[in-house]
Amino acid sequence: MKTIIALFALVAVAVAAPVEDNSQTVVVKETPLDNIGIDGYQFGYELSNGESREESAQLVNAGTENASLNVRGSFSFVDPATNARYTVNYVADENGYHPEGEHLPA
Repeated sequence: MKTIIALFALVAVAVAAPVEDNSQTVVVKETPLDNIGIDGYQFGYELSNGESREESAQLVNAGTENASLNVRGSFSFVDPATNARYTVNYVADENGYHPEGEHLPA
């Protein structure tokens, strides 16, 4: 009898748990036609929940041992608890990753 009660309690807890919908719909998606991967790339997207990302890169010092990508971009998201939008702009190059945003410490 105790087993049946415990089983019903477990089922009740499982049924009562909230179901989160983590699926997102792409609102905008842009990819230029010249992304052939030779000297850089560019892309961007925006989701229905306010999340977005844009990024572009250029190859520098091509054909040398110092070849690298200079990447510039940004990403944004909306905090569901406060409905505040946060944006981070960044540069990633031979000197490292450098993010900037109003909500980040200086």
